Amino acid sequence: MSKPTPISGFPEWTPAQRMIEQFVLDRIRATFELYGFAPLETRSVEPLDQLLRKGETSKEVYLLRRLQADTDGPAGDDALGLHFDLTVPFARYVLENAGKLQFPFRRYQIQKVWRGERPQEGRYREFLQADIDIVDRDTLPAHYEAEMPLVIGDALRSLPIPPVRIQVNNRKICEGFYRGVGLTDTEAALRAVDKLDKIGPAGVTELLASTAGASEAQAKAVLSLAEISAPDASFADAVRGLGVSDPLLDEGVAELTAVVETAAAHAPGLCVADLRIARGLDYYTGTVYETQMIGYERFGSICSGGRYDNLASSGNVRFPGVGISIGVTRLLGLLFGAEALSVSRSVPTCVLVAVTAEEDRAASDAVAAALRSRGVPTEVSPSAAKFGKQIRYAERRGIPYVWFPGADGDEVKDIRSGEQVPAVAGEWTPPRADLKPLVGPAGTGV
Repeated sequence: MSKPTPISGFPEWTPAQRMIEQFVLDRIRATFELYGFAPLETRSVEPLDQLLRKGETSKEVYLLRRLQADTDGPAGDDALGLHFDLTVPFARYVLENAGKLQFPFRRYQIQKVWRGERPQEGRYREFLQADIDIVDRDTLPAHYEAEMPLVIGDALRSLPIPPVRIQVNNRKICEGFYRGVGLTDTEAALRAVDKLDKIGPAGVTELLASTAGASEAQAKAVLSLAEISAPDASFADAVRGLGVSDPLLDEGVAELTAVVETAAAHAPGLCVADLRIARGLDYYTGTVYETQMIGYERFGSICSGGRYDNLASSGNVRFPGVGISIGVTRLLGLLFGAEALSVSRSVPTCVLVAVTAEEDRAASDAVAAALRSRGVPTEVSPSAAKFGKQIRYAERRGIPYVWFPGADGDEVKDIRSGEQVPAVAGEWTPPRADLKPLVGPAGTGV
C-alpha cells in the first residue's frame, strides 16, 4: 500500500490534542447541564429537501448515496445529505417527537457536521459543534434570547482560552430599518450586509443595488445602521438618531436592549451590540449572535446562532426556538495552530507498574488492578527488561511514576524528581495534579 495522502478539511488530532478536546467537551457539557439542558443526538443524514430549504447552503451539502446507486443521482425519499448544522435536524426531531416532549424543551447536542466549503485555517469540511437550543410551542418568550449569551459566556470562561466577546444584533432591527427606508427585499439586504467584513462597504453597496434594488441613499442608510456598535444599551439612541421609524424596528431595539443589559449584569464586557451582525442563514428572525476570541478576531466567529420562529412548524402549530453553537473544532484548530494550548502529558497513564520477570507478571497485573480500582490510571510494563529500560519507557511515554513490586514490599518512584518511597497499592494516591493530565495555556507549566 502506498503512503496515504491526507484529505484537507478533515482534521485528525494527535492523542495529546484529543485529550485537550475531551477536556474542553467535558467542561462545555458540564456548563450546559448546569443550566438544565438535556443531551440529545440526532442522525447524521437528513432529506435533501429539508437541508436546502433554509439559507444559502446548496453548495455546501454533501450528498449521500450508495456506490452502485443510479447514475442519475438520488431522488425523492432516497435523496439524503449529511447535516451541515445541528439546528435543522433538531427542528425536525422536535416535529417528530412533539407529543413526547415537555415544553419549553431545552437540549444540548455535541456532534460532527459536514460542509463542503474551502478548507482553511480554522475552517473544516468535517467538524464538531456543541449546540444548545430552547424550543417552545406557539410562543417563545424573548427572555430566552437573553439567556443564551450567559450560558456560552460561562462555558467558554471555564476553558483555558483567551477571553471572548459576543456580538449581538436583532434581525427585527435590520428588517424594520430596511422597510423604513423603503427596501422590500429585506432578506437580500441582510445577506449583503452579512458580507461586510469580506467585501467591505463598497462591495456591500454594489451588492445592495444589484440584489436588493437599493438606491445610493438607501445603501448609505443601511451602512450607517451597520456601523453602530456599543457595549451597552446606548446603541438604541444611535439607531433612533438615524431618523427611521417602523414598528418592527422598535420591537427589535427593545429585545436587543434586554439582551445587552442582562449580559452586562451577569458578566460585564461579555456582550456588545453590533448592528452589522446579520448571519447568513434565512431562518433567523430575532436576536443573532457571533462570538470572537480576543486576539483571533481575523478568523471570524467561533460561536454563533440566533432566534428562529418558523423553522419547525406543522399546520397551525409552530415551535419557535433560539439556539447557539460553539464551533469546537474551529476553536481548537485555531489554538492548536498557534500552539496556544498544552497538556501536562501525552497519555492518561499516571503509573507504570514494572515487571521484575515474566513469570511474575501476574503480581504486576494485580498491583495495576488495585490502583485502577481506586481511580489511578495505570498500565503494566510491556516487557521484563532491566529496570532502567522500563523507566526510560515511562519517560518516553510521559508517565510520571514507576511502581516496583517487591517480595519485601513495593516502592513507587517519581521519575521526574527521582524520589522513591515505600507504597501499598490499596492505599497510595498520587498528588491530585498528577492523577490526570492537566490542560492549560501553553507556557503555564501544566
